Amino acid sequence: MKPFKYQGEELDLFSLAVNWKQYWAALVSPYINGRVLEVGAGEGNNSRLVQSYCQGRFSGWTCLEPDSILMDRLKQTFTGEQSSTTVDFVQGTITDLSADPGYDTVLYIDVLEHIADDVTEIATAAELLNENGYMIVLSPAHNFLYTEFDRGIGHFRRYTVNSLIDLTPESLKPVRSRYVDSAGMIVSLANRLLLRQSLPTTTQIKIWDNIFIPVSRVLDVLSFGKLGKSVIVVWRKLHV
Repeated sequence: MKPFKYQGEELDLFSLAVNWKQYWAALVSPYINGRVLEVGAGEGNNSRLVQSYCQGRFSGWTCLEPDSILMDRLKQTFTGEQSSTTVDFVQGTITDLSADPGYDTVLYIDVLEHIADDVTEIATAAELLNENGYMIVLSPAHNFLYTEFDRGIGHFRRYTVNSLIDLTPESLKPVRSRYVDSAGMIVSLANRLLLRQSLPTTTQIKIWDNIFIPVSRVLDVLSFGKLGKSVIVVWRKLHV
């Protein structure tokens, strides 16, 4: 495994976005069960949140993280946790894992956009999935919203529903796709055209999270998930 250093510093900043995290966690949690692999687990804050939405439905959780500093923080996040479910920590990438035994869920939460060869990544992850298992991707949406912030934290791209579905290997079938945070899309577009900030401020994060996310919860329903600054795609593993 080659040494890896995460480029971004946004993890602590976006940890303030409590409403946003609860929003997407509620959307993806129905597809999470059995043995779970979380790719790019970071500091583990998302891991703990999603686990709280899936109590009793997962039998094991593997946190995969290539950055050694984040891996240390990840382990600290779970230090002292009392749980009947085993949490395993693997420092590395998807190629460092064995397909036997397989996983019932593979999660990419704001991770796939950091990976240069996303086609190979998804194909490799699909091989780790058990039959009828789910792969879930949440990523930033729309390349026209790509900013210096994206570049600075190591994003190679942003996605659309179609560009994510174009990654589908033969063994997977898309079962759900949608955009989320339609109100936040307006904020991102304003930053792209007017502010052009490389990093949002703490105040801006709190305003977005406390004002725009509740609005998005309503607008996303009214727009049938056709608008948003983030995109979710869920695949299911076919019989092979």
